[in-house]
Order: sequence, then structure tokens, then C-alpha cells
Amino acid sequence: MTSALEHRTNALPAHDLFGHPRGLTFLFTTEMWERFSYYGMRALLVLYMTQYLLLPDHVHDVLGLAMLKRALEGVSGPLGTQPLSSQIYGLYTGLVYLTPLFGGILADRLLGQHRTILLGAALMAVGHFMMAFEPLFLVALVTLILGNGAFKPNISAQVGGLYAPGDPRRDRAYSIFYVGINVGALLAPLVCGTLGEQVAFHYGFAAAGIGMTIALVVYAFALPVLPRDELHRAKAAAVEKKPLRRNDWLGIVALLALFVPTAFFWATYEQQGNTIVLWAEDHTNRYVDLLLWRGEIPITWFQAFNPLLIIAFTPFVVGLWARQAKRGSEPSTVIKMSLGCFGVALANLIMVGAAWNAAGDEASWLWLATSFVGNVLAGWLGSFWSGMDKITFFLMMAGIATVAGAIILAFDRPLRGAIRDEAAAR
Repeated sequence: MTSALEHRTNALPAHDLFGHPRGLTFLFTTEMWERFSYYGMRALLVLYMTQYLLLPDHVHDVLGLAMLKRALEGVSGPLGTQPLSSQIYGLYTGLVYLTPLFGGILADRLLGQHRTILLGAALMAVGHFMMAFEPLFLVALVTLILGNGAFKPNISAQVGGLYAPGDPRRDRAYSIFYVGINVGALLAPLVCGTLGEQVAFHYGFAAAGIGMTIALVVYAFALPVLPRDELHRAKAAAVEKKPLRRNDWLGIVALLALFVPTAFFWATYEQQGNTIVLWAEDHTNRYVDLLLWRGEIPITWFQAFNPLLIIAFTPFVVGLWARQAKRGSEPSTVIKMSLGCFGVALANLIMVGAAWNAAGDEASWLWLATSFVGNVLAGWLGSFWSGMDKITFFLMMAGIATVAGAIILAFDRPLRGAIRDEAAAR
């Protein structure tokens, strides 16, 4: 028996808009607002904990925090305000990247993509609004983690479902979709961060909640023009499970080989939402004089540099790789990954220069424009911030990123064939 939701999602044809299915516009907008909410909240998270929530006057009001702190201290030893905030930040962002595995399973085997995305969006909207209530801080983080896990893997999968197999527009569609991610990430610190810093933290979190609510409404409105759930397609086609082929196993080996160095990359890269925020707060001269305007750059605005430059430079990088591909000299996927690690290492070496230049004083805000610096490991590494010399800290980050890049580079030749065979099999 066809459910009302299934009927609705197949009620209208998906007419093209600017050469792409209309559904892409809605998915772009939904993802943009979801990323606005995520990065808006993340821009404020560490500042909220170190400046307000984990201070003695408020820390005892948070439900479950004492138990969590004892558990973390059982592993890491006594934790002050900054190390504790770093560990919480790391757990949050780490679980945000882990739970999509289970969200995909939930959609594929039980609810279908549409219902799972709606559930995830609703949970995230509620979680952002819950952040405005201090006792519910940890409950809000758990709600956001679960919502992200349900939402994130399934929204991306639906982009490909808009196109028939072999449609050349599919790759361009993902590029357009990726722009939506970075537009949301660019606007989030400027809006949510400004409200949180200049008015009150709770206003910033509420703005993130409003963004997520918009994402939920847009997606619900778009259901008639989106592709059918993979769950319903599989049921209709009575898809049989097949044993893994040789190419499947090669792909698994490639993923396992890159697991550890990729984790090191994210551990250093994710410092941009953690210790780089603290550097901007305590060690950066944020005053600017633009003749027509003078004042201090809000701390959270520095987190807009990363998506801004991704938007600005991605077309040039993609164009470069396209020209190299025509000449047969495009770097392999593994080499591109290693270059990303070396880029993070260079960024941290630049921050070493900033710390050296500051010599215990404040460095120019321009240093931060060059640093776009996973997750649980990032939180653990960030906990060393308050007890470590800043030059040594950034050297440590640069060293970890360099080692990760070297390991990935070493796997280039062994994995190139595996990745090529897997791509050919598809």
C-alpha cells in the first residue's frame, strides 16, 4: 500500500530549471540553510563554553556535565575550563561525523530518505533552540548529533538521484550543491556569530535554529519534485544482496589504508573552530581602520575566511585539474589528499610565525586570514592549548599534518590501481 508521503513525492514531474532538475535548487537551498545552522552554532560553541557556560557561576547548572567531566578526566586527568571545552567540542564534532553511518542505515532499511531527512532536520531545529537553555546544553548537543546523523548522508545522496545513470550533468550538480554548503558556512559566522558576540550567545543559537527551521520547511515543500526513496526503489525492484567482488574488497582496503592519516588531517584542520578561535580572542589585534569604518573584527568572523576562499578559488583549481586531465597529468585522488594535508601543515607553520612575531603580545589579524585550520582527536589536541607554548602548539599541528600528508602520499602508487579499478567497475 502506497503511503501518503510516497504518493506526494511522485505527484508532480520535475521540470528543468537552468538546465538542471528543479529538485537541485531545493536541495541546494536546504543544504545551505542546514550548513548555516551548523556553522553558526559551531562558531560560538567554544567561546560560549570558555566565556560563559563552564565558568564557576554556571557550570553546575548543566545537566550531566559533572558525569561527563569525570569520565573525561578518567582518561585525560584533571581538566580546566579550556581543556574541558576542547574535549566537549571534539566529542561533538567527532560524533557529527560518525552518526551519518547510522543515518544511512536507518534510511536504507527502515524509514527511507525522505522521512529520515525530515526527522533529522526537525531534531536539529529543536537542538539549536534548546541551546538557549543552559541546563539543556548536553541534551541539545546530543539532539543535534542525532539530527545531523539522520540528515547529512541522505540529503547528499538525493542529488545523484535526480539524474539518470551516465548523465553528464551529475558531476556539475554536485559542484553546485557544494557551493550551497560554503555559502551557508560563509554567512553563518557573520550572522550567528555577530549576534552571539555582540548581543548574547542565546540569540546566536536562536538564529541557527531559525536557519534550520527554514531548511526543514524548504525540504518539506520540495518533496513533490525530489526522487523516490532508495528504500522504495529497492523494494520495488526486489534487489538481491550480492557477495562482494574483488573490486569491492580493493575499495575497502583503500579506505582502511587512508583511515589513520585522514583522521590526523581532520584533527589538525578542525582546530579552526577550536583553538584558532581562542587565538583570535586572546592573541590577535582585531582592530582595523578602513577610513570609512573603524573597529574590532568579531572573533567569529575569522571562521568565514575558509568558505570565502573555497568559493573564490575552487573554480580555478577545478579548471587547473581539467586542463591537466586533458594532458594526462592530473594528480591522483590520493595525491590531492596529501596536498590538502601539506596545506594544513603550511597554515600551521604560518601560525608559528604569527606566534613568534607576537612574542606573547597580540599578532595582526592578517595572520589568521592564512590559516584554515578530526574532531575527537582535534578536541584532545586542542586541550593542550592552555598549557602549551603557542609556537610549540602550532609546530605540533604542522608536524601531525605533515606526517599525515606523507603517509597518504606513500599510499599513492599502491592505491592508485585499486581506486581506478573500483571507478571502472562503477
